Amino acid sequence: MYDWLLGGSNNYEVDQEACQMLLDVAPTSRELALNNRWFLQRVVRVLAEEHGIRQFIDFGSGLPTQRNVHQIAQEVDPDAHVVYIDNDPVVLALGQSLLDENDNTAILSVDMTDTDTIFVHEEVDRLIDFTRPVAALFISVLHCLPDSAGPKELVQRVVGRLVPGSFAVVCQLVSDDKRVRDGVTELMRVQTHGNWGRVRERADVDEIFDGLVVEEPGLVDVTDWRPDSELQQRRRSIEWTEYGGLGRVPDRR
Repeated sequence: MYDWLLGGSNNYEVDQEACQMLLDVAPTSRELALNNRWFLQRVVRVLAEEHGIRQFIDFGSGLPTQRNVHQIAQEVDPDAHVVYIDNDPVVLALGQSLLDENDNTAILSVDMTDTDTIFVHEEVDRLIDFTRPVAALFISVLHCLPDSAGPKELVQRVVGRLVPGSFAVVCQLVSDDKRVRDGVTELMRVQTHGNWGRVRERADVDEIFDGLVVEEPGLVDVTDWRPDSELQQRRRSIEWTEYGGLGRVPDRR
């Protein structure tokens, strides 16, 4: 569905039909998807250029689409290492075909909540040095997890493995409109056969950043996170937004 909203070709008729139903509930969902993708591109570049991050783990990465994490990071430094994590077999197949010739990148077929498996995986061991700063990306994915799966606890487990100077990027779907929250949540639960979480409120996302130092401009609609063009600021979703930001792992002494 995300790929279709972005104008991609890696989607099926059932995805297109679900997107049309989604647009009935939240007509500016295409703008939301575009804003989220632009945010991903900006925040990865900022991490690589301004903070010197050379290691990225993308949790719940989804289908490879326009301007992926490794492409942006490796423009800054070809030696940047990226691990994608997703348990969708379609994502795995397409991701492997994209990454086969890139030794500094891997895609793992693992549930993103299974951190015990992720942190001992041979590809993670090959590509990620946890004695050095890492950026953990949770971009537009935590709303896929029900509260029972512990989205906040997932981020805390990952952050707990990262050295000071590492970063966590978190954003998820939120809405101030209860009708939109409930309507989209129910639609997605049906379309994914129960494999979904919920649209949340801003306060739910704020709590995920407990213990992290939130970098400027703070926690915002990602459209407003260091926008690099006036055009991006004009393309806004109305009914719901991607809300979040960038948090730094502080010195624990």
